[in-house]
Amino acid sequence: MYLTSFVHREDLFNIAARWLCGQLHPSDGLRITQILICGGFVVGETLERVAKLLLEMTYNEPIQQKSVYYKGELRDVICRSPNDATPRVKELVHLYKSNPDFYYRETPINGVMCLDKKQRLLGLYRIKRPRRIAEKVNRYIANWIFRMVQDTAREMAQKRAEEMGIPLERLLSSKEEMDREFMAAEEAIAHKFRDGAIQLDRTALTIHDVGGIKIVADPERLARLEHILADHPMISIIDKENHQGDYQAVSLILAVSWDREYVCRRYMDCLGWQKYVRRGIPEAELKKGLEPLLDGAEPTINMELILSTFPDMVESELGNSIHEERIIAQRDNRLYKGYIPMNVELLIEYLFAVGLSPEVHVSRLPVKLWGRYLPETVASNIRHLYGIPEYALYY
Repeated sequence: MYLTSFVHREDLFNIAARWLCGQLHPSDGLRITQILICGGFVVGETLERVAKLLLEMTYNEPIQQKSVYYKGELRDVICRSPNDATPRVKELVHLYKSNPDFYYRETPINGVMCLDKKQRLLGLYRIKRPRRIAEKVNRYIANWIFRMVQDTAREMAQKRAEEMGIPLERLLSSKEEMDREFMAAEEAIAHKFRDGAIQLDRTALTIHDVGGIKIVADPERLARLEHILADHPMISIIDKENHQGDYQAVSLILAVSWDREYVCRRYMDCLGWQKYVRRGIPEAELKKGLEPLLDGAEPTINMELILSTFPDMVESELGNSIHEERIIAQRDNRLYKGYIPMNVELLIEYLFAVGLSPEVHVSRLPVKLWGRYLPETVASNIRHLYGIPEYALYY
């Protein structure tokens, strides 16, 4: 996984690549913790500054900020926000108020809402939760591995065709033969991971949206903001996607130059180190400031900017394109559901758990790509990271 929202993305990518091959270094736990502390603080501070800047470009009025921890809080604010609401917005708000618990109110979110003086939503910014990052990494790696498995299975079929003296397109294979070749190809790929003979494709595994901002405004304001960003000296638009259909919005990937001096000063001024005292690093070390952790940091980070009108925002939170339904659809419609992608997700989830836990020493990896595991395996190992004992109904 190559997470471009982190300043030490190269180090994190290399550790993840080794772990996928079952290779653990004694210093990995500490290094992952340092990467997530440093990266998380830089992303958080930079998101806040960029969000304020974008909102100033969009609205000429004071902005209030309010942390949001559950989607129900966000959806309640949305229902209080309509100005000249369309009939569809009024319908969705009415349906939500009739049965709010039907709308995934308890879904956690790590974000900040940006409001006007009347407490109407103008935008928000958030950092993707580790579980969602692990899911997305799983999808990206699964698709990449699936293509390798298909290529390997095709090579096996080609060899059979050559042995029979016919071209591949004339080879007739039963479903059982194709299944056997696919399973053999999957096992061959798993063995390549075990042998350390796999080189991850950084381009295929790049994720830009760990940090994200959404601006909610009318089409004219959004168009003007996009035009301003096209010539901004500190922000570059590196990708753009227009979403159509049930979910409608413009998604921009921004490369942002972050302010090293400002971030380091903020870390000390706001006692930022206090957030990390339970991460296994001595408090005295954390109090020295962020500078010791910034060696090798990239000068820019990437983040996603979503431009949305208010009706489209309501549709994405309460209507046909509600965010949680899209997540469920992504889980259900995976192209490749073998044991390897499951192991990828479990291992990446464990990697983040190490970086967020009080434990910085990891003696073994609980998941290998060539093995088979249940989610309970990683859940148990994560509990151990936090010193939570196992309990049973009977001993």
